[in-house]
Amino acid sequence: MSDQKKKIRLVLEDGTTFEGVSFGGDHSRAGEVVFNTAMSGYPESLTDPSYAGQILVFTYPLIGNYGVPHDDVDPETGLPKFFESEKIHVAGVVVSDYSHEYSHWNAQKSLAQWLHEQDVPAIEGVDTRALTQKIREKGAMLGKIEFDDQPVELRDPNKENLVAQVSPSQVQTYGNGKYKVVMVDTGAKFNIIRCLLKRDVTVIRVPWDYDFTQIDYDGLMLSNGPGDPQQCQVTVQNIKKAIEIGKPIFGICLGNQLLGIAAGCKTYKLPYGHRAHNHPVIRCGTNQCYITSQNHGFALDTATLGPDWEPSFVNINDGTNEGIRHKTKPIFSTQFHPEASSGPTDTEKFFDEFVQNIANSKK
Repeated sequence: MSDQKKKIRLVLEDGTTFEGVSFGGDHSRAGEVVFNTAMSGYPESLTDPSYAGQILVFTYPLIGNYGVPHDDVDPETGLPKFFESEKIHVAGVVVSDYSHEYSHWNAQKSLAQWLHEQDVPAIEGVDTRALTQKIREKGAMLGKIEFDDQPVELRDPNKENLVAQVSPSQVQTYGNGKYKVVMVDTGAKFNIIRCLLKRDVTVIRVPWDYDFTQIDYDGLMLSNGPGDPQQCQVTVQNIKKAIEIGKPIFGICLGNQLLGIAAGCKTYKLPYGHRAHNHPVIRCGTNQCYITSQNHGFALDTATLGPDWEPSFVNINDGTNEGIRHKTKPIFSTQFHPEASSGPTDTEKFFDEFVQNIANSKK
């Protein structure tokens, strides 16, 4: 039996089972089952460290049709041109229909080949509409993609320090720009670095538990990342010191949550999270609406926010927090992704706002 016809199943923690066939790696894996409703961008999603430990369900029925881009490194940045990290981070992939034929000018290989190379299991032939309805009703669930001859136990990735697993072990520097920005990499998408480099910034990328306050920097970038933000107390303590220093800070996604915790805010787990493109967000105090890209399973309870802080953005769909700001210091954050790879790019201008804050603080 060929790999494309090898039987495989997705089993949820309540025993619900979806039968299908394999088109990925050959080993069973377990994780948290979540869904993404985007219509494009699967190479970016699969390499997003925020998905570490998760089995990703693509609700769009056409996955694999444009293959996987080449992995060439951009000589100017030292980063892959088309991926958000060095490898696939998801624990597994679930689709309704996998396109076994692909066509794109930039395609180097098929999605199936890429998943095989990185030993990430994938199942096609699943009723993803029924699966998504179940997750929306029950909340994000633990699950496993399992072969008949490879039983595996369920795994709750939110009980692990996933950030420690995806964060770099050493300090790395990119660019030679006018301003020096420390980026705390708690699972950063590479496009955050690209967006900063485009704005004449030197990026000093540091591990999640690195005491960056010993570095002479102009601004602080708090990246996205996976898992429960409460696992990152070392990072939170360093952020508290940075708030006291008062230099400009910009947090994204997990960075928003860690900044909020440092500001005294509590966090909570969303029923099924926000993942994909086209989430509408309002800027507080205005009628400005932004169409955003999102990928998170936790949120800030802004009712517990400290007196020096205020919410800056809110999600129109469910009223959850989408960012905070300090009332007097040049410190702000977004729960959504202004670097937005694979899009939309409506909110990339907040990088301009961050760099302008740095410029103003240097006057």
